[in-house]
Amino acid sequence: MAEGTLDLRQRRTASEYRKCEQAVVEQCRDLLKHRWDYATRDRETFLDAAQNAHLIASAERYYRVMYYGGPESWNLRDTHMFETLERLLEARGPDAKAIVWAHNSHIGDARHTEMGEMREELNIGQLCRERFGEQAALIGFGTHAGVVAAASEWGGDVEFKRVRPSHPDSYERLCHASGIPRFLLELRMERDQALREELRKQRLERFIGVIYRPETELLSHYAEASLPQQFDAFVWFDETSPVTPLGPEHARPGAPDTYPFGL
Repeated sequence: MAEGTLDLRQRRTASEYRKCEQAVVEQCRDLLKHRWDYATRDRETFLDAAQNAHLIASAERYYRVMYYGGPESWNLRDTHMFETLERLLEARGPDAKAIVWAHNSHIGDARHTEMGEMREELNIGQLCRERFGEQAALIGFGTHAGVVAAASEWGGDVEFKRVRPSHPDSYERLCHASGIPRFLLELRMERDQALREELRKQRLERFIGVIYRPETELLSHYAEASLPQQFDAFVWFDETSPVTPLGPEHARPGAPDTYPFGL
């Protein structure tokens, strides 16, 4: 493709982004301007509407920065997750508590993994620690072997894949070597300081998410990390089994297929 053609396409794309951005900003301003009126009429509906507006604004920025590449798209996505959590806690009052269910790469403090140290990526776990301190508990999960439900490519069909045995130099292999099929390892406890200090030494940690590629596992799914600095606790299952999709009996009547993620 000629350089001039590429520049023209980029300018057109940027122009379309700006049109979308202005409409989203105006919608957010209107919601914020009338938030007291909306909230006194129907607090739950207003919260949904406001969050959808924030979602549209974040999505616009996300796809714009994703177009140009770099860590900004990841950082924007996790910052949006964290801001959503903050808004929900604020809406529920000063005694509100929340559980965030997410992948280890989002939950564990990114500052103590290759994500933060080498790629300048943050995540919701890091932001929670910075904002809430010890009130936040970051809990990771790990396994040695078993079966997972994952795709081979983004947008690909779900497959049930056999998990390769954990790498000899990984945290997962240390857990497997304990001979205990399942346990909760608390990493904050003072009486386990010797163990915690030994585990602080960076080792490989496995990350399996929506995609799993066993044929390139070491390159695709392992990264250096410090487990006790990344998590407050670690849940271990020596052998894992795939998730079971929810059936149609769990769907809300009349709700779209994308519920609760649709706008």
